[in-house]
Formats: sequence, structure tokens, C-alpha cells
Amino acid sequence: MDTTAQLDEVKTTPWSGGRSPFSVEYGKLMMWFFLLSDAFTFSAFLVYYGAQRFSKMTWPDPDIVFQSIPGITDSGAPLVFVGIMTFILIMSSVTMVLAVEAGHRNSKKEVTWWMIATVIGGLMFLGCQALEWTHLHHEGFWWGRVPSAEVIKGLGSDALSTQQFANLFFTITGFHGFHVLTGVVINIIILVMTMTGVFERRGHYLMVEKVGLYWHFVDLVWVFVFTFFYLV
Repeated sequence: MDTTAQLDEVKTTPWSGGRSPFSVEYGKLMMWFFLLSDAFTFSAFLVYYGAQRFSKMTWPDPDIVFQSIPGITDSGAPLVFVGIMTFILIMSSVTMVLAVEAGHRNSKKEVTWWMIATVIGGLMFLGCQALEWTHLHHEGFWWGRVPSAEVIKGLGSDALSTQQFANLFFTITGFHGFHVLTGVVINIIILVMTMTGVFERRGHYLMVEKVGLYWHFVDLVWVFVFTFFYLV
């Protein structure tokens, strides 16, 4: 066997490093690792919330806490507003899917419009969350604050449980909101790169797919946050 043949054989061994054993692009694999670590963080928060929730005999009733539509009605519409928020976030995930699909076809125009729709959806969700926080703050809920005795009585809870509920609610939804805000900023950056033809020159829209993974993760986490805080 000559030297050239020996070199070719070495290059094609499993340890030559020429091909990823997972057949996944490096950046996408790293995104999955990041999302996995982030999932552990959210899981820890929600497990702690669940432990506090079910260790108490009394706990604020979500149908009472979240019965308002800020700016429209203060009562009588349990979970309607958060339902709207959830629908907005899910639809933004749909538009992201469409952006990724358009990227696979190298359709710059479609990617641009679907990314714009995704950014708008993210901003709408953040706006709704800001309205909800403002309303709850007005009602007496906030970090480290004990609501009035009248509010606590109306919730059928006690002061300690109500305060723990408020602390955990604002911490976990705030942490999720920070992820949404980060996703919106990244989506705007990707949108600008799309509009300026960066991905068109590269010949692929792989970055859109990577950002899409993050955005779908944020949406999935919200499903669990919604279940723990608003339904249970």
C-alpha cells in the first residue's frame, strides 16, 4: 500500500474528525446543550413552586388572582387574559416555524415577513405581561409585599402563602419574560441580517433554525408555567 492510500485510510477512520458522529451541525448541537441546561433551571424553579404549593393547606386561588382583563374588567373573567397571552406566544411559534421552512427554500422575502410577525408576537406577549404585572402590583401583589387583609381573605389564603405565591410568581414569570425579551432581541438581529442579505450570501439560513429552537423552547416553558401558576 503506497503512502497516499495509507493517508486516505487514516482520514476515513471514525477518529479522524472529518464527520460529526451525530450528523448535526456544531452550532445547533451547542444550542441543544444550552437549552437542556436552561430546562434544568426552569425545572428547579417549578419543582420548588410545586413543593410550596402542595405543602400548604391554603393557597391563593388562580381563578380569583387572575380574573381580570387589564383595562377592561377587574373581575369576572378568570384566565381569559392569560389565555390571550398564551395564544399570542403559540402563534409566534407558528410564524417561526414558517420562517424556518422558508429558510430551507432560501426564500429571503418570506423569511423576512415571518420573522417580523414573530418579533411582533414576542413584543405583544411582553406587553401583555407588563399589563398583568402592573395590575397585580396595583392589587397589592409584589416581591416581599404582603397584600392587604381584605385581599388575602378574598383569596381564601393566609398571609405567608400569599406572599410566597407572589414571590414565586414574579420570579418565575420574570425569568421567563427575560428569556422572551432576549429572544425578541435575537430575532431582531436575525431579521436585520436577513434583510441585508447576509444569509443569502452564505447560501443557507441555518441561523434562523438555531434561533427557532430557542424560541420554541421559550414557548414550551410557558406551557409549564401556565399550568403550574394559572391552572393548578
